[in-house]
Amino acid sequence: MFLKNASETISFGKDFVKNLKPKSIVILKGPIGAGKTSFVQGIGQGLCIKESITSPTFALSHHYDSGSMYLIHMDLYRIENSLSAKELFIEEEEELETSNGILIIEWPELIEPMLQIYWKVEINYAYEEGRNFNIYEPKSSINL
Repeated sequence: MFLKNASETISFGKDFVKNLKPKSIVILKGPIGAGKTSFVQGIGQGLCIKESITSPTFALSHHYDSGSMYLIHMDLYRIENSLSAKELFIEEEEELETSNGILIIEWPELIEPMLQIYWKVEINYAYEEGRNFNIYEPKSSINL
């Protein structure tokens, strides 16, 4: 899917959130400046979150509970080893279980192998301007 600008990215995030259920995990992949945080801002608008959604690059995670559903926004960009990334993820996953919210993870490469069911959103720069979004729905879990 091609989106022309940040406004369209935010609007798409606002619509995309309708696909998410409590305890959904969404990973966002893409280069710096591709629009990952803008997409999360749209998700926040779709959840009617009142706070301003900003990148958690330095804080590592932000929590928003003023909307219709709790939102945890993680950013693993500054984490350099998989053990630290896994520890942070486990903490936030526990919060996700308690809050019945949504967990969105930017720069998920260090923890992606340990995830079981999640949405994957890949964002890339388009040829001249805009962004290309590829959305991968989670695989269904098999209950044995």
